[in-house]
Amino acid sequence: MGTFYRAPAPDAAPYVEVGQIVEKGQVLCIVEAMKLMNEIEAEFRCKIIKICKENAQPVEFGECLFTVEPL
Repeated sequence: MGTFYRAPAPDAAPYVEVGQIVEKGQVLCIVEAMKLMNEIEAEFRCKIIKICKENAQPVEFGECLFTVEPL
């Protein structure tokens, strides 16, 4: 269990937006778990189709965070 964050700080721009092309290794979001901030990176080059969670929403292991289209 953790908390999903779209940006590195409350006043910062989100890491990614719908429609954006991201490269392998690019940070997509942060998941805070047990006071640790874990950067979630793209595993491959892709296009963001949908962001499945709202900012600061709780998430659990295995839940969908993004829908992507591999490029």
